[in-house]
Amino acid sequence: MRYDLTSLDLFITVAQERNLTRAARIKHLAVSAISKRISELEAQIGSPLLIRNARGVDLTPAGQSLLFYARQLKQTLAQLDSELGEYASGVKGHIRIHAITSALSQFLPQDVAAFAALYPQIKFDIEERVGSAVVRAVADGRADLGIIASQTAAQGLETLAYRDDELVLVVPAGHALAQRRSIRFGEALAHEFVGPHLESSVYSLLTREAEKLELPLRLRIRISSFDCMCRLVSNGLGVAVLPRSVVSQYQRSHGLKAVTLAEPWAKRSLLLALRKYDAASPTLRTFIDHLRTA
Repeated sequence: MRYDLTSLDLFITVAQERNLTRAARIKHLAVSAISKRISELEAQIGSPLLIRNARGVDLTPAGQSLLFYARQLKQTLAQLDSELGEYASGVKGHIRIHAITSALSQFLPQDVAAFAALYPQIKFDIEERVGSAVVRAVADGRADLGIIASQTAAQGLETLAYRDDELVLVVPAGHALAQRRSIRFGEALAHEFVGPHLESSVYSLLTREAEKLELPLRLRIRISSFDCMCRLVSNGLGVAVLPRSVVSQYQRSHGLKAVTLAEPWAKRSLLLALRKYDAASPTLRTFIDHLRTA
C-alpha cells in the first residue's frame, strides 16, 4: 500500500489540532482540500480515521494507529534529510550518544578520539545520563546509541558487548580499611557511604546486594559526579564504590586507596544499546563495529 507523504503530513496536523479549520489555517489550505485528502486516506485504508463532532474531530482506533506510524515516518525522513544534507556539505555523518558515567569516565573518550582520527568528518553529540534515561532516549529516538551497565534493563533494545570494568571500594588513605587488599561487601556496609544518584546502575546494584545481605546501605551523601565522590571520600565523609580505572586517576592527588571487592558482581559488563543493528545507518554501524573491536 502506497501512502502520499503530503496527505500523511496533513493528517498529523489535523490529529494534533483536533480541528479541520485550524489545520487548514496552519497549512494555508482550504478546509475542503484537507477534507478531501483525509477522505482519500480513509478510502485507501478502508476504515474511518476521524470522528467528527461539534467541537472538531477525534481519532478512531485506526486514526490513532496511523498517527503513531505517520509520526515515526516523518521523524525518519527528517533524519534522512539531515544526514544526506551533511553528506552534501562534506560532513559524513552525525551520531547521538547517551552514556552512563562509567563509560564516559573510562572508555568512550579515547574510543571516540580513535574513531574521529579515522573519520574526521563525522560529528558527535554525547550526553551523560543514568542507565534508565539512556534506555528511554534510545527507545524514543532521541539517541542513536546508548551505553549502559549490564544490570540495567534494556526494555526491548538490542544490546552488544562493549567493555568490562571492575568496581572497588574507595577509602581515604588513613582509613581503617586502607591497608586491606580485599573486602567483602558486607564488611564495607558497616561504614557510611558516599553514593551515586538514585537512578544510577551502581546505586541499583549496591542496594540490591545490601538487601540480599539484609544489611542497610547507609548513604550519608548522594552525588552524581565521580570526581565529586572521590573528593568527598578524600575529606572523610564516607566510603564509595567506583570503577577501578576511575579511582586510579585520583588516588595520588586525593590520597585515596582502592580496595578490591571480593564479590562476583564487582566485575561487570558495559553494553551498547540500540534499537536494531541491522536497521542502523551505515555511519552508526561503522562506529559500533569500531567500539566492539577497540
